[in-house]
Amino acid sequence: MARIPDAFIDDLLARTDIVELIGARVPLKRQGREYSARCPFHDERSPSFTVSPTKQFYHCFGCGAHGTALAFLMNYDRLEFLDAVEELAKRIGVEVPRDTRARNEDGESRDLYAALEASAKFFQNQLAQSAKAQSYLERRGVDADNRARFGIGYAPEGFNGLKDALGTDERRLRLLDKTGMLSKSDSGRTYDKFRDRVMFPIHDRRGRVIAFGGRVLEKDDGPKYLNSPETALFHKGRELYGLWQVRQAHAKIPRLIVVEGYMDVVALFQYGVSQAVATLGTATTPDHAELLFRNAADVYFCFDGDRAGRGAAWKAVESVLPRMRDGRQAFFLFLPEGEDPDTIVRQEGAAGFDARLAAATSLSEFFFTELSKDVNLGSLEGKARLAERAKPYLANVPDGAFRDLMQQRVTELTGVGARAVNESPSPGLGMRVSRGAPAPKRSLVRTAIALLLQQPQLALAIEPPYLFGVLHQPGVPLLVELIDLVRERPDIGTGAILEMFAEREEGAALQKLASQSFPGDEAAWRGEFLDALVQLDKQTRRQRVDELNARIGEVGMTGLSAGEKAELRDLQSRR
Repeated sequence: MARIPDAFIDDLLARTDIVELIGARVPLKRQGREYSARCPFHDERSPSFTVSPTKQFYHCFGCGAHGTALAFLMNYDRLEFLDAVEELAKRIGVEVPRDTRARNEDGESRDLYAALEASAKFFQNQLAQSAKAQSYLERRGVDADNRARFGIGYAPEGFNGLKDALGTDERRLRLLDKTGMLSKSDSGRTYDKFRDRVMFPIHDRRGRVIAFGGRVLEKDDGPKYLNSPETALFHKGRELYGLWQVRQAHAKIPRLIVVEGYMDVVALFQYGVSQAVATLGTATTPDHAELLFRNAADVYFCFDGDRAGRGAAWKAVESVLPRMRDGRQAFFLFLPEGEDPDTIVRQEGAAGFDARLAAATSLSEFFFTELSKDVNLGSLEGKARLAERAKPYLANVPDGAFRDLMQQRVTELTGVGARAVNESPSPGLGMRVSRGAPAPKRSLVRTAIALLLQQPQLALAIEPPYLFGVLHQPGVPLLVELIDLVRERPDIGTGAILEMFAEREEGAALQKLASQSFPGDEAAWRGEFLDALVQLDKQTRRQRVDELNARIGEVGMTGLSAGEKAELRDLQSRR
């Protein structure tokens, strides 16, 4: 968003008919002011997915999926942010503005992508000429179709194969170096980074080559896998090998299976298991977890059953838990010692591998098993230890049924109540809201924020400075921030506000407030909004009187400054 003006995004969202956009992909049915459907992001029997044309956002009361037209394209069509912006801009016939620097960066990016694509073709041509590399792939059972699907190639022996073929001038050498295809000796001489290895191109979510992984043909020929270094195009903690191929194989991905090696992904595809992806030599990161769940509601992590494998699984748990919105599921499959997905699928076929997945350990079961390993649940001390260990992890789980059930399980195991989780307010806003139950009585701050989300332009009815801005109450800083935001960008809509807060901790609570329906019309909302602010101002004056009286208790009336005395007289006369 930093490269595209906020005003352009606001205008783009305001001019996009979100009902038309979503309705072209999901059958919507009108219900009053809004539209409903069965959620496209999780399986459900009755519709809990709503689209609001006035607020320009969607929300699922079942799994919590929500957002603007941009978010929908990113999650449903699986587009990156800039691609989603381009798609919306194309729909309404406008051009996306970019500054000169951004255009220059785009130009260089195109050259970098071109250099990597040329490298991929070079490696593929080399594979066609290498009997040794072809023999290796045949032994591994990788047929011609699968080689083509993954663009598999071969980096020849020698130090200058790629360099001599593509680095024909200084500019091309510089591009090869920037894309991580070259290494440099202590003496400053550059040479091919990948040599005598089967090459696996790594694609981004648009199918462009952004890096490579190279595998040795023989066990003793150096490290088993060698990956491209991080570059301007490639960040290993954000990418998944094979995701592009999975997307091509499925219009809607039923599940994703996370494995550790490139050959594991290729072998699973070879045997008909076409939902496998691999992390790129790194533990599962939060970015990986978000990317996985953006593409599939069910994610299976497949690891060795040894200590290292269980350690990697726990890293995955830490990244996944904060993203476990309702409707999402995670499982862990631990393989026998000495086995990997490649060997298992060859021995047992797709049916055997599917049977193992069906018996995989759920996230919740693995979580409590690991936390309880050295805990004596037969003692009060052990139960207290487990409850204390679980507390920080569960605090990061999004509000919803899964979090409630996890806390309930803590209670079952330890006897410790769910008080800490169930009574904790949503960040900055106060209380939780659930569909179907009567809405709890709102605080004044919550009421003002909720009304702003119904009709952002209500903020234009007041002028700064705001007396209530110094009131010590949860949510007041957020209320002031929202008012300032609308005053700075008067045409901003509800959807655009939610887009801005999507990655902040207040985002989920704002989304819930925005999804509620308010009685009355805009004129009534204005009166209610202004009345809430008047009441907050009164509370602020009472707060100041209390502060001054407390100061008198400490230093006496004579200890107050002349200004404080005058302020106290004025506040008391107002009361």
